[in-house]
Amino acid sequence: MTATVIDGKAFAAKVRGQVAEGVARLKADHDITPGLAVVLVGEDPASQVYVKSKGKMTREVGMKSVEHRLDASVSEAGLLEVIETLNADPTIHGILVQLPLPDHLNSDLVINAIDPAKDVDGFHISNVGRLATGQKAMVPCTPLGALLMLRDHHGSLSGMNAVVIGRSNIVGKPMAQLLLGDSCTVTIAHSRTRDLPDVVRGADIVVAAVGRPEMVQGDWIKPGATVIDVGINRIDKPDGGTRLVGDADYGSCVKVAGAITPVPGGVGPMTIACLLANTLTACCRANALAEPDTLTV
Repeated sequence: MTATVIDGKAFAAKVRGQVAEGVARLKADHDITPGLAVVLVGEDPASQVYVKSKGKMTREVGMKSVEHRLDASVSEAGLLEVIETLNADPTIHGILVQLPLPDHLNSDLVINAIDPAKDVDGFHISNVGRLATGQKAMVPCTPLGALLMLRDHHGSLSGMNAVVIGRSNIVGKPMAQLLLGDSCTVTIAHSRTRDLPDVVRGADIVVAAVGRPEMVQGDWIKPGATVIDVGINRIDKPDGGTRLVGDADYGSCVKVAGAITPVPGGVGPMTIACLLANTLTACCRANALAEPDTLTV
């Protein structure tokens, strides 16, 4: 048996298409254009590439795209002033501060300065609490993308056993909350879990988000289970150079799983697609209009 490969690029393109339709309807029916502001501090090359890609895709779906590029030496007060201005701007519905920030800036303080209704990353403490208590929240983009892929593949997730490997605030914990919300039985495992392979073998859904390259092996996977690989790790190739791999050993897992996301080209493309979906959702909520139900939880 070889697993069905869940094509993240194709699914992300579909989500972006749905966002573009929603944006077009807002413009036509209400003369409203959703706006996304991205704040980049410093010259981190990976962050610069990511921000450029976000800006391009934001414009492609018809949204207003604003970028604030600040020097790496910017003071905390200076950064908070930019966020305060964006909070007060009615044409901006989503605010994202690109992480990581330079060491002299307190990331938690900065994230919690964003208006929770505009926090399209879903990292504000208010959104974390709302998600945990089953209230309407802005949901972190990567777990939201993984959930939409699972729903698309399985339909209902009700009653399925899910194991989330990883306990980060960005992926592991919110992923578990989302799966609970879809009536899965959820176990959060991690690198120190005893008998981790045995724990994973009981899962119908395995979300690998532990940050260790190719850690999850094929003999950990229950035959027919779905593997969602959130990991993005760069490893050396034997003949020189590097390549990207996930947290699951794709070669062995693909022979056992019922479905699997590849790396690259799996969950990764969904992150920006869900950022755009969150911005559309935030705009609808700000204007008391119906939300796009296929793009939210």
